[in-house]
Amino acid sequence: MKKNDFYFLLKLFVGWRLILFFFLFLAIRTIPLQQNFLGGRMANYLANPWLWAWVNFDGEHYLAIAREGYRALTYFFFPVYPMIVKALAIVGGFGRPDFLATVGLLISNISFLIGLVGLYKLARLDYSEKSAKLTILLLLLFPTSFFFGSFYTESLFLALSVWSFYFARRGNYLVAGILGGVSTATRIVGLALIPALVLEASKTGKKDILQKTVGILLVPLGLLIYMYYLKLATGNPFEFLSTITVFGEQRSSEIVLLPQVFFRYFFKILPNLNYSSWPSVFTTFLEIATATVFFVLAIISFLKIRLSYAVYFLIAYLIPTFSGSFSSFPRYAVILFPAFILGASLINSRPKILRGLISIILFITLAIACMLFVRGYWIS
Repeated sequence: MKKNDFYFLLKLFVGWRLILFFFLFLAIRTIPLQQNFLGGRMANYLANPWLWAWVNFDGEHYLAIAREGYRALTYFFFPVYPMIVKALAIVGGFGRPDFLATVGLLISNISFLIGLVGLYKLARLDYSEKSAKLTILLLLLFPTSFFFGSFYTESLFLALSVWSFYFARRGNYLVAGILGGVSTATRIVGLALIPALVLEASKTGKKDILQKTVGILLVPLGLLIYMYYLKLATGNPFEFLSTITVFGEQRSSEIVLLPQVFFRYFFKILPNLNYSSWPSVFTTFLEIATATVFFVLAIISFLKIRLSYAVYFLIAYLIPTFSGSFSSFPRYAVILFPAFILGASLINSRPKILRGLISIILFITLAIACMLFVRGYWIS
């Protein structure tokens, strides 16, 4: 990567981070505080919202795991991210919640920058510099991109998956497999890397077949290790699935097919939505809009981008929908990097006014979503 390209990405990252803090500044002054699921609980949040606002909702669970380890009903949250937070906090010699939160946020933000570099390099393997830069801009402007700077796994998973693809594209399947293995212990959607890497490996035939095989077999190892731990701790290696319904009444512990989920939203959820509560309306429409747009992009991807990317995109899209809900989908979608590569390639040659309009819509939606989240409203 050229030095100028890295500086470009660094400037975008810093600008994005500053804009998120500006959204928090506005939110504190304009949006009433929702008191449930605040990062660090009410006292800590009020004392320092600049830190704790980024630890709301699931961030609290990851923080609790980093502090105390797993307890009942928390096995839904995979272990790599809180383990790294805890390990670095121990090295620092501090176990205070504010120190753990700071460490976790540093991990998230550094991981995101590393992920941006990887995504740019990956996009440049097939596309122009202009298209690669547009890919990064679309990702930064996406309405839930603020999760990359929060106490969540999105940034770490993005970095692992993007760099796994990049090393596979460069022929280093051992490194790709190691990164893929860590990703499956970070998020279950890391399993989508397996068929994608198989497709990449098949492009060069039997060349380096041993390295490819070992690398691909490493990918599910992270999940298998976590399942072995769950077997020892709870007696059920699939305990992370059995607690899924705890984190949303819309979710089911049984597999629900995608058409059923769309049907449920259009014919049950939207008609019965409480339209007097605008945050709930905003979140619900963001869920169905994201699910619809990304489903269309997933289909188009088989015609427009590399087959391994398209397969990864579709499988990683489908996995969270099997719970029967699009709840949290706007957050799950932000790690589907092929969608942003595809989106950039589709609008790159379109009129400048269209690209500007898309950017404005994304920016406004990002502002609303971020401001609601940092004030304790459920977004994703």
